[in-house]
Amino acid sequence: MLAVVTAERMSGSAMYELVRVGYFELVGEIIRLEGDMATIQVYEETSGVTVGDPVLRTGKPLSVELGPGILGSIFDGIQRPLKDINELTKSIYIPKGVNVPSLSRSQQWDFASSNIKIGSHITGGDLYAIVHENTLVKHKLLLPPRAKGTVTFIAPPGNYTVDDVVLETEFDGERTKYTMLQVWPVRQPRPVTEKLPANYPLLCGQRVLDSLFPCVQGGTTAIPGAFGCGKTVISQSLSKYSNSDVIIYVGCGERGNEMSEVLRDFPELTVEIEGVTESIMKRTALVANTSNMPVAAREASIYTGITLSEYFRDMGYNVSMMADSTSRWAEALREISVVWYCELLYQTVTGGWSVSVDLFFFSGYPAYLGARLASFYERAGRVKCLGNPDREGSVSIVGAVSPPGGDFSDPVTSATLGIVQVFWGLDKKLAQRKHFPSINWLISYSKYMRALDDFYEKNYPEFVPLRTKVKEILQEEEDLSEIVQLVGKASLAESDKITLEVAKLLKDDFLQQN
Repeated sequence: MLAVVTAERMSGSAMYELVRVGYFELVGEIIRLEGDMATIQVYEETSGVTVGDPVLRTGKPLSVELGPGILGSIFDGIQRPLKDINELTKSIYIPKGVNVPSLSRSQQWDFASSNIKIGSHITGGDLYAIVHENTLVKHKLLLPPRAKGTVTFIAPPGNYTVDDVVLETEFDGERTKYTMLQVWPVRQPRPVTEKLPANYPLLCGQRVLDSLFPCVQGGTTAIPGAFGCGKTVISQSLSKYSNSDVIIYVGCGERGNEMSEVLRDFPELTVEIEGVTESIMKRTALVANTSNMPVAAREASIYTGITLSEYFRDMGYNVSMMADSTSRWAEALREISVVWYCELLYQTVTGGWSVSVDLFFFSGYPAYLGARLASFYERAGRVKCLGNPDREGSVSIVGAVSPPGGDFSDPVTSATLGIVQVFWGLDKKLAQRKHFPSINWLISYSKYMRALDDFYEKNYPEFVPLRTKVKEILQEEEDLSEIVQLVGKASLAESDKITLEVAKLLKDDFLQQN
């Protein structure tokens, strides 16, 4: 079923306003306004919606709830908690129009105020309390970015739900109450004081990536590759073993068994902090919008994931967001654009609307594909966080790309490579030879080499020359392999034979890894 509907008598609506469609009150978002007509992108299955059904406006944009309880949870693309829905409905399917709070309203959290006292002046981003969510992550409660005032009430230490008032401020005679819960629009980046240059590597536990093509905390990375090359395995490896404080894993349009594998494997993986062993699920949040879920919600899932990442970044944490895969997100954009195009064409033929510039497509994808990708990836970075005390945080984005047949000239791959700074290219021939991770060291690159030179010189002075030598050997081996195919290995000079043997050792014992 098509996920786009048109509603009339919608004067006064705003772009990207959240609406409820039909008698089932399906979640939708306005994506186009023309007179009193609104084109609505519906994030649920639209079967059963008929002409004449009502559309309920909310007056708010599509937003997510931010507060204790995010970590260890699994949400769908619009932050509905899948575990809670399953317990409520006793079904493996999400019913139409289900309306469940994203964060539990009954669970109590251990609240401890910081140095904020009654009478203190407080502004957006200031830390006023800490919630001991788990032993891996201390959940820092921050004043919403646009808020300010003088503290008139701060809750004493104790256990509170996310709906309980824990802070009250006064500004210009107006008192405002705050709970542990914030609501933030997913398409709007959270503000920061300033962006900072990257200076620390993002370690992912894969030798070929950490040594030859390093990323940084706050960097952007693309992993394009054909089916079966190991994109998901690398994304999951980053989630399991990276040196990030918080992991947001977004399964966007991929197979459901991959998300079930994450749910099965992650609780068994542990990390030791101060002598205590904990499951890495305590630092992970999952956003699942698998291939059998509504296509339109794939677009929202990417924005939901990056907004959750920015929230933990503002606490001063280093966050990694895995998006698997951005190609499925682009396909959702394409489907929505084609549906809207057909509707617009009909309106044009019948004398309703005029043709717009949005009609120009690039290989089937809408012309604004590159702009949408750029607006997503630019939300990565290392930043100085808003408010006091001074702290730095980062969001690193690793996006898997699934070009058809491994064709890197695909529009999504081309647009992505023009934006990201690290390219981990997967090779189908290496995957067929069971060489994993199947990173092609001849086409992959990282533009963060110079940014990390100071770090390596201070900590590992020999690292940079060794990396340079390894790349030279691998390139020489590639050049020699063409000669070997023509005249045979026996005709090579002894030094060339040694180069081939050293390259074989590097590939089999260093670059290859389970």
